[in-house]
Amino acid sequence: MSDIQNKIDRITDILRRDDGISGAMHYTEQISWILFLKFLNDYEENKADAAELTGKKYEHVLRYDLRWDQWACPKDDEGNRIKKASSGSDLMEFVNKTLFPYLKDFKFSSNDPNSIKYKIGAIFEYLDNRIASGHTLREILDIIDSLNFQSNDELFELSQIYENLLKSMGSDGGNSGEFYTPRAIIKAMVETVDPKVGDSIYDGAVGSAGFLVEAFEYMTTKKKRSGYSASEWKKIQTETFYGREKTSLGYVMGMMNMILHGIESPNVYKENTLTQNIRDFQEKDRHSVILANPPFGGKEKKQIQQNFPVESNATEILFLQHFMKMLKLEGRAAIVVPEGVLFQTTNAFSKVKQDLLEQFNVHTIVSLPSGVFLPYSGVKTNIMFFDRNGATSKIWYYDVTPPYKLTKNKPIAYEHINEFVDLFKHPEKRNRTNAKTDEECHDWTVSVSEIQDFDISAKNPHKVIEIEHLSPKRLITSIKQNDMKFNELMNQIESLING
Repeated sequence: MSDIQNKIDRITDILRRDDGISGAMHYTEQISWILFLKFLNDYEENKADAAELTGKKYEHVLRYDLRWDQWACPKDDEGNRIKKASSGSDLMEFVNKTLFPYLKDFKFSSNDPNSIKYKIGAIFEYLDNRIASGHTLREILDIIDSLNFQSNDELFELSQIYENLLKSMGSDGGNSGEFYTPRAIIKAMVETVDPKVGDSIYDGAVGSAGFLVEAFEYMTTKKKRSGYSASEWKKIQTETFYGREKTSLGYVMGMMNMILHGIESPNVYKENTLTQNIRDFQEKDRHSVILANPPFGGKEKKQIQQNFPVESNATEILFLQHFMKMLKLEGRAAIVVPEGVLFQTTNAFSKVKQDLLEQFNVHTIVSLPSGVFLPYSGVKTNIMFFDRNGATSKIWYYDVTPPYKLTKNKPIAYEHINEFVDLFKHPEKRNRTNAKTDEECHDWTVSVSEIQDFDISAKNPHKVIEIEHLSPKRLITSIKQNDMKFNELMNQIESLING
């Protein structure tokens, strides 16, 4: 285990003992704001050093007395720790009554939504210090002060550890599960959509920003980064990543995750995506790449439904319409959808799928195995790929088949999806028919003319399941036999209890 992981583990152990912290959601949130302020301090120090080398003066974002080196872990001009650092009630009073109000005000004192000052204000608007003990906070500040955000290697390792914190927050249950999509799925979706410099990448349900972070890392490998010009790098940082997130905690976690991974100015805003009337969208508002796993199973009020041509209280159908309208001409999208979106043929579902097939090229559907989103959802899901580049003529399907049943402790891995990624990139290797094969095969192709009632669900022809259709008389007999067995077992249990 690395030194950084040891330090983060120590912090989580300390926080678990604090009266103000309850569960993984709380300690991840609290670690986040402290990590962020240390990161901001090191970021500003780097900027100041770079400016000094060119004979310029860097204007710090934070007021002098509210910088990390002044209040959290005071240091002299040589960078040496000063023993006099507040703790206990003095520290808590400073953080709650001076530091947080100052940071929250940034959003209202800055007129530029792309400035780091505005981003800080947007983050802290939805944050509060939950740590109850000033002595607990002092311990944590001292540990985090030893992390070096000026080291690229250390920053990279910390970003990976932060991903694991977000994952543990999702596994903690409750609504936090919607913030985390398995990394293997995100990686496969990003690799197949293949974002490039000049693309604007959008997620209307950002959560912990896994899609945007993975897209950034895909675009900024050492090999790719070395070939970028200064203007291309600026475009990546300021004009590439866009999104919206409804929940306060999701928004904060997502912003922190992006910044810790190196996206300095993400264009992500806290708002309910579905409150936008999609009839108002123009081409200038749209994006060339959409990557998302929107929430499903929710219900929306009539007022929200009126923002969409096809009204429905199902959030998955509303989000699908939103993404269709947000895609630029010749843009490409990869979206996780529940199985019901593909097979349901009620009026709303059929109408949206008709529009999708006739106005977009739904070229690929990936059937994911049950259990991908355990423990917070057991719903069967699919990844749907479509381009805004003509109508659908045929759909290529791929059935992801892990060698074991997925559980919370046995999650999906990238190796279960890498064959799909390879076939996606090499169409000549695909199964171009819908015919059953004798050899093991996970993919097939369906012509749009074969699709009935807009049912586009994955029906793997290579997995023929024999179903015995009983006559009504035999069915009644079978039910009676099962009832007899059930009553017999109940009598045995009662005998044991009454023993």
